[in-house]
Amino acid sequence: MTTYAHLNVEKRGHTALVTISNPPANTWNSDSLAALVDLVTDLNADRDIYALVLTGEGSKFFSAGADLKLFADGDKAMARRMARLFGQAFEALTAFRGVSIAAINGFAMGGGLEVALACDLRIAEAQAQMALPEASVGLLPCAGGTQNLAWLVGEGWAKRMILCGERIDAATAERIGLVEQVVPTGEALTAALALAEKVARQSPSSTNVCKRLIQAARLQPMAHALPTEREWFVDLFDTQDQKEGVNAFLEKRAPVWKNA
Repeated sequence: MTTYAHLNVEKRGHTALVTISNPPANTWNSDSLAALVDLVTDLNADRDIYALVLTGEGSKFFSAGADLKLFADGDKAMARRMARLFGQAFEALTAFRGVSIAAINGFAMGGGLEVALACDLRIAEAQAQMALPEASVGLLPCAGGTQNLAWLVGEGWAKRMILCGERIDAATAERIGLVEQVVPTGEALTAALALAEKVARQSPSSTNVCKRLIQAARLQPMAHALPTEREWFVDLFDTQDQKEGVNAFLEKRAPVWKNA
């Protein structure tokens, strides 16, 4: 299997389990960000992968984001390069063909929270804490944080977290819609893999176009997406999965998806 810098990858059935591995705080650097782009590209080409679960190595950090030492000398060229790499990596994750699930097993700070925001779904352990503290060090969340957070939790809570530097716990994150589920300490990965198993029971052809339609709501008015919804419904009749799904239901058996 291909190796990816600071990312451990394991295939479990139709799920790719990706563990951020850069101790002590699972920070991101240029190598791991480039590796994430390569990994998502490879997974998109693997028709047997329907879901991606992302978690952090160890029990303390999901990810603490960027290493601030990179920005200590005020080098604008370095800042521009890292901002571009963060953007490319996390936008690639957002565009992943399947369903991405963040298993937040500890602190998710700065870019560590932004990579979770780039996923489709988020499960947090009870002890996890989340923040976008960039403004406290004279920076801003430049890997989708200002946009994705506001989309998920609304402008008010996005401003509290970004403008006021408010750190929130898992219970608050669930209450405001930042995460979809909170589980006891040590159980995020198990819960995320269980959710990925639910994804595997869905038609991968269908989930791909459904995800694209849901995300289109961020970019265009509903009136523009509704005709596309109907057209893509018809387009699914060109897939093997559509025929398999309907016939499996009528024959009262489990479908065997081809992702084709």
